[in-house]
Amino acid sequence: MGGEYTVAAIAAPLAVVALELWVLRTGLLRSARYWLTMAIAFAFQVPVDGWLTRPDATVVHYDDAAISGLRVPWHIPVEDYGFGFALMTLTLLLWLKLRPARAAERGADD
Repeated sequence: MGGEYTVAAIAAPLAVVALELWVLRTGLLRSARYWLTMAIAFAFQVPVDGWLTRPDATVVHYDDAAISGLRVPWHIPVEDYGFGFALMTLTLLLWLKLRPARAAERGADD
């Protein structure tokens, strides 16, 4: 089977967005600060990922059968952006959802 990485890179962001819309409901995806945060994170991801996937000294190798073959910019597999989005968004969603519980616990212990 081919394209496993591509399928997972599409499924992961969809699953995270679905989790937000139907379960967590934090409102994060409607926040301008969230989208600014994502822009900053991706601005750092591009040079780092570009360096890791550069053709003259590749650090991270991808099986061509597992990815779409679309690499933007330089040699960064487009799938990496889907995983980056899912990872960063899920982390922020869980942070927001668990934060009030932690504050309540600290207040009860004082």
